[in-house]
Amino acid sequence: MKINVKTLFTVIKSIGIIIAFIIMAGACKKTDFPGANPQSIISDSIKTILFIGNSLTYTNELPKLVEAIGKERGIEIKTTMIAFPNYALEDHWNDGRIQTLIADKKYDFVVVQQGPSSQSDGSISLIEYGAKIKEICSASNSQLAFFMVWPAFANFHTYSGVINSYTNAAIATNSILCPVGQVWRDYFLATGDYAYFGPDMFHPSLKGSENAALIIFQILFQG
Repeated sequence: MKINVKTLFTVIKSIGIIIAFIIMAGACKKTDFPGANPQSIISDSIKTILFIGNSLTYTNELPKLVEAIGKERGIEIKTTMIAFPNYALEDHWNDGRIQTLIADKKYDFVVVQQGPSSQSDGSISLIEYGAKIKEICSASNSQLAFFMVWPAFANFHTYSGVINSYTNAAIATNSILCPVGQVWRDYFLATGDYAYFGPDMFHPSLKGSENAALIIFQILFQG
């Protein structure tokens, strides 16, 4: 798949589109994010997703929120979640459980995230272990998707590094990118509203998790 890198950061071109996307939850159109418009055909069959991550995934039970959005729109989704506090993809890989789950060929999508990864070591690890997971996904006919996260509010100045790390990982592994973090940043800058953050200003509020779930759903199933 050919990826248009130059347009990665211009998908949402105006504040009006941003607000429509976030607040009104309009249907996603085709984008130039890595892996957007995945090779999934919506049918009557159950769609299966394996979520691999940490507290940014299990807070507010993000996978269940994705299931609920699917139900509202007539798509039956079954999710499995492997997520532990402070885990990176390397930790999951070393545990060994995700390899077995993916190899069982039960998942249409495997959605992965770790911490913000704005620094070089985190970025390198995200690509390295993302590539390992991608290899198993390809052998198991699963599509890999990177769930782009966000930095803590106190580290807002590192936001570009987070976006670059997750975008580069998706490009390097020819995978899908769910650009939650980028959409959030654009929304924050456009509105000054930080309600997607929970009380600690890092983990998502319920509103934030619901929005993340909507973006993931739209990228995976509406492209």
